Amino acid sequence: MDLGYWLPLFFAGAMGLALLIYVILDGYDLGIGMLLPFADDREKDVMVAAIGPFWDANETWIVLGVGILLIAFPQAHGVVLTALYLPVTIMLMGLILRGVSFDFRVKAGDRHKAKWNALFALGSLVASVCQGWMLGAFVTGLTGDSTSTLFAALIAVALPALYIMLGAAWLLIKTEGELFRKAAHWGRLAVWPMGGFLVLISIATPLVSQTIADKWFTLPNAIGLMPIPIATGLAWAGLIWIFNSRQILHHGYGWLAFLSLVVICVLAGIGLAYSLFPDIVLGQLSIWESASSTESLLFTFWGAIITLPMILGYTVFIYRVFRGKASDLSYE
Repeated sequence: MDLGYWLPLFFAGAMGLALLIYVILDGYDLGIGMLLPFADDREKDVMVAAIGPFWDANETWIVLGVGILLIAFPQAHGVVLTALYLPVTIMLMGLILRGVSFDFRVKAGDRHKAKWNALFALGSLVASVCQGWMLGAFVTGLTGDSTSTLFAALIAVALPALYIMLGAAWLLIKTEGELFRKAAHWGRLAVWPMGGFLVLISIATPLVSQTIADKWFTLPNAIGLMPIPIATGLAWAGLIWIFNSRQILHHGYGWLAFLSLVVICVLAGIGLAYSLFPDIVLGQLSIWESASSTESLLFTFWGAIITLPMILGYTVFIYRVFRGKASDLSYE
């Protein structure tokens, strides 16, 4: 077995999986943060309780993804972090603001609670926009030209729309009563902008990258890849149907909305991986060019095959322990 070939592929796959899980899991709690201003005071407490047991574990996945980038692909890490230094810094400030606000919204007293609720929502929005900007810049190869900037701006607006949909869908799973009805309403409003952004991104991506266009629109590749956009369109249509069906929502099947969004995220991740492969930075570095030495990767591999199942097991465990509807928030 050629370890010099397979180990970089393993770590690229592990990094991609970690970041995909992060988008899905931390995406819904960022989405709930952005929805917070549209709820009343009691509903805000329930919304925070719906993410409270999970959100620290959710953020573990981005730490794992960036850690793999640093250890397994140090050259790519240097290129990516240098090009994205400013949005990464602003994103971290947004995440820190969320963490501070999460505790201070209650501990600072009722007089300041509204302020910390607003800052929690602001931190969620800032982190989401920065993540979208970074993704858009990364897809275009970190060129920094006007086309790349416009595309990054498009993704910076689109990703929060996806996160809001994930947040609304998660609330369908975790809440009931008036907040459940509000979550369904928020989902019905957000599903159309999200779908519009999906269409715009699908059109814009091959226009901003000839490499990606060649991969998607040459035969026989175009035929083999057709299931991805078709399945994505069907999942989006399913979201519209779910959020507008009282029978589905009020008979305990609201989780189907979250499942549909997971399908969309997975399909988008597969499409992105195909578009970039074999590069880790499009047009600059391949997976193998940027990888650490085989000896270093082999040493890291043994740690990864222990760490990955542990993080995955812990994530599954906490979601099992805290399953069911969210109750009123308590800091006792």
